[in-house]
Amino acid sequence: MNEITRTRLLGRVSVPMQSSATTAVLMAVVLVGVLYLARDVLVPIVLAVLMSFVLAPLVALLQRLRCPRIVAVLLVVLAAFSVLFALGGLMASQVNQLASDLPTYQSTLREKIQSLRGAATGTGTLERASEVLQNLRKELERPKPDAQTPASPGDASIKPIPVEVRQPDPGALQTLAALIAPLMHPLATTGVVVVFVIFILLQQQDLRNRLVRLAGSQDLQRTTAAMSDAGERLSRLFLTQLMLNAAFGLVIGTGLWLIGVPSAPLWGIMGMILRFIPYVGAIIAAIFPLVLAAAFGPGWSMVLWTAALFLVVEPIFGHAIEPLLYGHSSGLSPVAVVASATFWTWLWGPIGLVLATPLTVCLVVLGRHVDRLNFLQVLLGDEPALTPAQIVYQRMLAGDPVEATEQAQKFLKEKPLIAYYDEVLMAGLKLAQADAERGALDSDRMQHIRDSVAEIADDLSSHQDRPEPDLAGEADGPLARISKAETALSPDEDAARVPERWREGAAVLCIPGSGLIDEAAAIAVAQLLERRGIGASAKEADALSMGKLFALDTNNVALVCLCYLGKASVAQIRYAARRVRRKAPEALILICLLNVTHTAEDAEALQLPPGSDVVQGSLADSVQRVVDLARADSRCTPVTSAARAVS
Repeated sequence: MNEITRTRLLGRVSVPMQSSATTAVLMAVVLVGVLYLARDVLVPIVLAVLMSFVLAPLVALLQRLRCPRIVAVLLVVLAAFSVLFALGGLMASQVNQLASDLPTYQSTLREKIQSLRGAATGTGTLERASEVLQNLRKELERPKPDAQTPASPGDASIKPIPVEVRQPDPGALQTLAALIAPLMHPLATTGVVVVFVIFILLQQQDLRNRLVRLAGSQDLQRTTAAMSDAGERLSRLFLTQLMLNAAFGLVIGTGLWLIGVPSAPLWGIMGMILRFIPYVGAIIAAIFPLVLAAAFGPGWSMVLWTAALFLVVEPIFGHAIEPLLYGHSSGLSPVAVVASATFWTWLWGPIGLVLATPLTVCLVVLGRHVDRLNFLQVLLGDEPALTPAQIVYQRMLAGDPVEATEQAQKFLKEKPLIAYYDEVLMAGLKLAQADAERGALDSDRMQHIRDSVAEIADDLSSHQDRPEPDLAGEADGPLARISKAETALSPDEDAARVPERWREGAAVLCIPGSGLIDEAAAIAVAQLLERRGIGASAKEADALSMGKLFALDTNNVALVCLCYLGKASVAQIRYAARRVRRKAPEALILICLLNVTHTAEDAEALQLPPGSDVVQGSLADSVQRVVDLARADSRCTPVTSAARAVS
C-alpha cells in the first residue's frame, strides 16, 4: 500500500515537471523565432543600446563640465558618427584604389604560385608526367572521324541571320535608382541607430525607471543591482575593447605601412573591426595583408615580415595588455564565447558575430540576479560550476582521486595544508555524510570515498607549506595558530617540542566513531598530527567492534581520538568512550565532533569517563587540542594527572 501511494505521488510530481520543461522549451523556440524574424527591427535597437553604453560616460563627462544634457548628447553623437563615417569613407577609398591596382599584381602572384608548385613537385618531373598522361588520355578518348556526307546544293545558299537583343538606354531616374537601391538598407539602419542613440541618451533616467518598474519595483535593491552590474560590465567591456582594438589597428596599420604593404590604412581598420570577433578575428585580419604582400612584393621577405608583425602584435595585445586592463571583466567562459558567437552569427549574420559577446554578457547578468534564470550564469559564466568541496566529493564518488590531488596542489600554492583539509576535504566529506544519512550512498561508494581520502593524504604527505608569517584576520584562530607553528618552525624543531613518548609509534590512536566516512576523517586527523611531530595511526571503521577492540594494541598509547563526522547520539558517544576506557585505562580520550555542533550542555550530558574531553568544530581545533595536550605533558605532568585535569 505504501509503495502504491509513493508511485502515485511520484506520478503527480513528474507530470508538472514534464509540463514545465515542455513549456520552457516552447518558450525558447518562440523566442528564437521572434529574434530571427524581427532581426531587421531588433538589430538597430540593439546596436543603439550598446552604443549608448559606450557614449554615456562621455555624456556624463560633458555634463560635469557644465554642458547642458541635450547639447552634450548631440555633440557626443555627432563626434562618434563623424568618426565612423570618416573611417567608412577611408575604407571605401582604399578599396577602390586596391581594386584598380589588383591587375598589376596578377603576374607577380602567378609567378609565386608556379614557384611554389615547382618546389612542391621537386624538379617538375611529376608535373611533366602528369601532362603526358593527360594528353594520352585525350588522344584515346578522341572519336573516330566519320565519312563526310556530301552537302546538298541548296544548303550552301542558306546563311544564318544574326539577331542581337538590346535593352533601351536607362533614363536618369533609373540610373539613380540603381545606384541608390543597394545603399537604402544600410542608410536606413544607420539613421534608425542614430535616432535611437540620441533618444536613449536623452531619456536615460526615464528609461531606467521604466525598466525598474517592469523588472519589479517591489524589489528595488535586486533590480538596481542588476542594472548597475550590467551597465558597469558593458561600459567597461566596450570602452576597453574599443580602445584596445583601436590601438591594435593603429599598430598593424603603421607596421604594414612601414613594411610597404599596399592599402595599409584599410588593413589597420579591418584589424580593429575584426578583432571584436573573439579568438579568430586577428587571424582573419591577417589573411588579406598576407595575400596582398605575396602579390605585391617581388620576393618572400614582405610576406615574412607581415606574418611576423601579426605573430608578435596579437600575443602582446591578447596575452599581456588585455588581461592587464580588464582581465575577466566580461564574466564569460571561453566555451560560452565560442558558442555565443556561433549562435548569434547564425541568427543575425555578421552583425551578430560582433554583438555576440555583449549580448551574452547581458544574459549572464540576468542569470546572476534572476533566480529562475540562474542556469544562464551556470552555463555561460566564468565562475566555477562546482565549489572545491563539491569537486573533491564528486571525484571521490567516481573513485578518481587524481583530479582531486591536482586541485589540492593548486590550492596549496596559496594556503597551508591544514586549510585545504578544513575548507575542501572535510567540506567534501560533510557532503558525503549528508548523502549517507539520507540513504543515497551504498557501501561501494563509501569505500571509494575512504580509499580516495587515503590516497590524497598519501600524495600530500610530503608537502611543505610556504612560509606565512602573518594571517590577516585570523590572528587568534586555531587555523592561524597551527599555520604559524608549522611555518615558524621546521618539522624537526616542531617535533622537538613534543615529549618523547608522544613521538614514538602510535602514541595517538584515531578511531572512527562509526562508518567509512568517519574513517576518512580519522585518516586526515592522523596525518596532520604526524606533521606536528606526534605519532598517530588511523584505525578501521569497525575498530570498536568486539573482535577488533579485543585485538587492539594500546600499549604506549597516550591518547585515543574518537572521530565523529556524522550525527552521533549521546548514548553512542558514551558507549564508545567507556569501551575505550576499559581497553586503555591510562590513556586520554578526546571526542572529536567534526561536524556536530553540540552545545555545552550536550557535552556535559555525555557523562564521559574520567580522563576524557570533547572538542567541537573544525579539524584544526581537534589537531590543536591534541597538540596542547601533548605539550602539557612535556611539563612532566603524569598522564593520570593530565587525564584528571582535562576531565
